[in-house]
Amino acid sequence: MTPFTPRRRTLIGLLAAIGLSIALPGLAFAADKPDPLRIGYQKYGTLVLLKARGTLEKRLAPLGIEVKWAEFPAGPQLLEGLNVGSVDFGTTGETPPIFAQAAGADLLYIATEPPAPAGEGIVVPRDSAIHSVKELKGKKVALNKGSNVHYLLVRALEKAGLKYSDITPVYLPPADARAAFERGSVDAWAIWDPFYAAAEKQTGARRIADGRGGVVDNNQFYLSSGSYAKKNPAVIKAVIEELARLDAWSKTHLDEVADVLSAQIGLDKSIVQLAANRASYGVKPLDGKIIAGQQRIADTFYQLKLIPKKLVVRDIVWQAPK
Repeated sequence: MTPFTPRRRTLIGLLAAIGLSIALPGLAFAADKPDPLRIGYQKYGTLVLLKARGTLEKRLAPLGIEVKWAEFPAGPQLLEGLNVGSVDFGTTGETPPIFAQAAGADLLYIATEPPAPAGEGIVVPRDSAIHSVKELKGKKVALNKGSNVHYLLVRALEKAGLKYSDITPVYLPPADARAAFERGSVDAWAIWDPFYAAAEKQTGARRIADGRGGVVDNNQFYLSSGSYAKKNPAVIKAVIEELARLDAWSKTHLDEVADVLSAQIGLDKSIVQLAANRASYGVKPLDGKIIAGQQRIADTFYQLKLIPKKLVVRDIVWQAPK
């Protein structure tokens, strides 16, 4: 038997290493390949435009970062996807982050769009006997629980001298709420654009309230999982810069915005134009005023016992590296 000498062990180890590199070509490359950026978006908004134009893919391609897109029916579902790790970045209205933070989700506020109070409303069927929010007492109102219109409904009722307990909320996502609204299973519907504009244009739904007049701001927020933002600050910065460029273009090209969105989401251009004209453009970091507004929403939902604990919104606002 040939003695198993140290020299022979070294030779065998060398041959094993060579064999492994032949058997698994590209292993070292695969280990170094950057993770893809997974973006959650809803049926409407600036992220849909960004997806359609492809500028983010071009921006990140030199870094070897692939962009993957996933559509969600509403903000609460999107943030659940972010919390469980199926997406890294997304956008929602002002209320979903409150419910997500209360549930212990791993998320950070990254940036915001200016207020768009006309972009959400409470509507009733065209032939309804209801003509004001005050007349909703004892009525059924459809809404997506935890979405931006949840706060709109709370504030509109308050302004009309009613409590949230004075109505019966029917929690449904937009598609199911539209069906319930059309068959008369609910008396009113709190909804956001473009579903809001579609209800007005396609069913003749009448608006009895929206966010204007100091009812709500209806801010839009861009959010990321905390783990992704901390690991990839340069990617987050690149996304926000591309969104800012797109917003600057959108402000002066609303007709083209409507064309792109109409093709992307399959709604008639007249519906999208109505929604686009009620939107706001100009992405920016969160300032003290915006944070204070979110804190008021958090405090309101805690007082209503719709979230289980008091929150400090500032705790989850991203601080971009210097």
